[in-house]
Amino acid sequence: MSSSLSEPPVLRLDGVVKAFGDTTAVAGLDLTLHRGQVLALLGPNGAGKTTTVEMCEGFQRPDSGTVRVFGLDPVAASGEVRARIGVMLQGGGAYPGSKAGEMLDLVAAYSANPLDPQWLLRELGLADAVRTPYRRLSGGQQQRLALACALVGRPELVFLDEPTAGLDAQARLMVWELIDALRRDGVTVLLTTHLMDEAEALADRLVIIDHGRIVAEGTPSELTRHGAAGRLQFTAPERLDLTGLTAALPDGFTATEPSPGTYEVAGDIDPAVLVAVTTWCADLDVLATELRVDQRRLEDVFLELTGRELRG
Repeated sequence: MSSSLSEPPVLRLDGVVKAFGDTTAVAGLDLTLHRGQVLALLGPNGAGKTTTVEMCEGFQRPDSGTVRVFGLDPVAASGEVRARIGVMLQGGGAYPGSKAGEMLDLVAAYSANPLDPQWLLRELGLADAVRTPYRRLSGGQQQRLALACALVGRPELVFLDEPTAGLDAQARLMVWELIDALRRDGVTVLLTTHLMDEAEALADRLVIIDHGRIVAEGTPSELTRHGAAGRLQFTAPERLDLTGLTAALPDGFTATEPSPGTYEVAGDIDPAVLVAVTTWCADLDVLATELRVDQRRLEDVFLELTGRELRG
């Protein structure tokens, strides 16, 4: 990863609050994002994701707290900030009658040092759609054009809203590879997505928010490992006495033989538990085979924390 934690953060939110009437959309949010990091902001509908991103982009002003992008207030210094960011919007924001190539050329013209629009269209599989009016593009093509518009200005920070929505598997992989290339080039990415596998595959860090507050954050492995009520299964000779294994495990763990020769340890599985199981087997001079650890998926973590599906 290209980021350096010793550098000032690209994006920082401190105690940010934003309300609309009696509804508090963002309730004291703290967030830091460094150069070259990919952060996935996750949450059910109404969690405050859109409002948070709009404040980072300078389209909304917080009621209290501070938002800084490149150390600048994105509202007060909107011109300087927007020259250095790229924004991908759902729906693309394009003129229905404009052609794909014309639209990207127009966006590129606003940048001092744009990427070659024709190259970017080829990279995103849109070379055959250059002369196609936006309204006649497929949903997947419109999505890729929106991504091209976000990237053509060589942004240092990119906001991607559901970047692979409506894409087939091949186009989705193409976008994933492009986002990974952005990370390698030191571009910072703030990603919102409803696809858990996408968040796990792309993000260095995940932040889950609900009711305007952060309910969990960390790397994908941290969020699925910590506090996970996992399960360790292995095979060994039948009808082993599990008394010694149960005594070696932490409080709250169970050890059972649900079927002959198949054993299961349930609890928060970590390396120490794995050592306890293999040591117990070694003491009995038996070989544990087909050892497997099942942990929660990111989707399981999300549902436990919010009680809702990702789309509300």
